[in-house]
Amino acid sequence: MKLFNLEGQTAVVTGGGRGLGKSIALALAQAGADVVLASRTEEELQKVCNEIKEKYERKAHYNTVDIQNKESINTFIDDVIEKEGKIDILVNAAGTNARDKLVNLEEKDWDLVMDVNLKSVYLVSKAVIPHMKRQKFGKIINIASLTSEIGFPNMPVYAASKGGVSQLTKAMAVEYAEDGIYTNAIGPGYFKTEMTKVLFEDKEKVEWMKSRIPLKRIGEEEDLQGTAIFLASSASNYITGQTIYVDGGWLIS
Repeated sequence: MKLFNLEGQTAVVTGGGRGLGKSIALALAQAGADVVLASRTEEELQKVCNEIKEKYERKAHYNTVDIQNKESINTFIDDVIEKEGKIDILVNAAGTNARDKLVNLEEKDWDLVMDVNLKSVYLVSKAVIPHMKRQKFGKIINIASLTSEIGFPNMPVYAASKGGVSQLTKAMAVEYAEDGIYTNAIGPGYFKTEMTKVLFEDKEKVEWMKSRIPLKRIGEEEDLQGTAIFLASSASNYITGQTIYVDGGWLIS
């Protein structure tokens, strides 16, 4: 058994066109996996697929998918199975946010964040798990957050959705362990991505973040890659139902 080697495996990554989803997709390809990406933006997906092929010489293709729509998701997964024959790794990385105080938050924004961050994990996993059950193997990685554990102002719906992701991860792990399906989550701290870039325009806010992080720096997208490879590989074959926080030590400080 080669630890951390993903050769011969097929990985599906939602939200794989940008941010942490893109970084994880690149990491899995570097470790040897063939990768199928899904999001709404074709141009971003095409760029990531080209990068995977050029850098790592792995198979990579994509589907534009409405991650809030069950039919769109089911069609996507059926297409992956038809083309690849299997799904070994699923990364639920699609995410969004709506920053506002609870009393100011519009219902439509609440619904959007819950649908993208939490309901999509349910819908995509529901479509993939039967295929993993048939092969008696699968690695599912959900993207949680520091807000799965602690509260921040102006983030009530994000915290609610990511708390749900962490709890759903536990439930899935227990429910499908006997089927050879491992379900874990990664809880990133503050990373500079497309979704969070507005925060990093506030220098005072950035200095406050760093003051809370024992490692005294903001996370780089590459900092998440090793954890993703670990959870996708045989190196984590006695770990399920866990949320691993990649946060520079924030949560324990």
